[in-house]
Order: sequence, then C-alpha cells, then structure tokens
Amino acid sequence: MTDQYSHDTDESVLTDELVNTGKSAQIVVYNDDVNTFDWVIECFIEILQHSYEQAEQLSLLIHFKGKAIVKTDTYEALKPKKDALVDRGLSAVIEEFVP
Repeated sequence: MTDQYSHDTDESVLTDELVNTGKSAQIVVYNDDVNTFDWVIECFIEILQHSYEQAEQLSLLIHFKGKAIVKTDTYEALKPKKDALVDRGLSAVIEEFVP
C-alpha cells in the first residue's frame, strides 16, 4: 500500500513540474502477464496512431525489455493518451523526456 501512495505522490510532483515548465514528456508502458500482444498492438494503433509495424515492434520491446517509451510529446498532449491506455488495462506512466 505504501508503494502505491509513494508512486502517486511522485507522479503528482512530476506532473506539476512538466505542466508548469512545458518540458517534453514520454509515455512509458510496462510489461505485464495479462495483456496479449494483439491487444497491446491494437491499443497502440487506436490510441497512439502508430502503424501496425511500429506497434508490433514496441510490444516486442516491452515484452523482452520490461518497458518501452511509446510516445513523446508535451504532457498536455500525452495525458489523455496515457489515461486511455490505462483504461484499457495497460500499465502506462508519463515521465519527463530525457534525451
């Protein structure tokens, strides 16, 4: 329970910083044992407007590396996309973009 609270607090602080500074941000999706490759690919195509090939490559990266950056933009542009991915059962967060 404490870890979840800590994660939420960290995300709130990061969110405030990204919104107030206008910095670029990125959506990171984490691997899980629940969602199928087909479902993840479908979500990336519909929500992130990725091509099938890009969505498939990202799903493989997530599977083998444990996570992948799936989209980079401003926080404001990414927030509804991240929320849509989470609503579909994917484990996604927004982080500050670090080139």
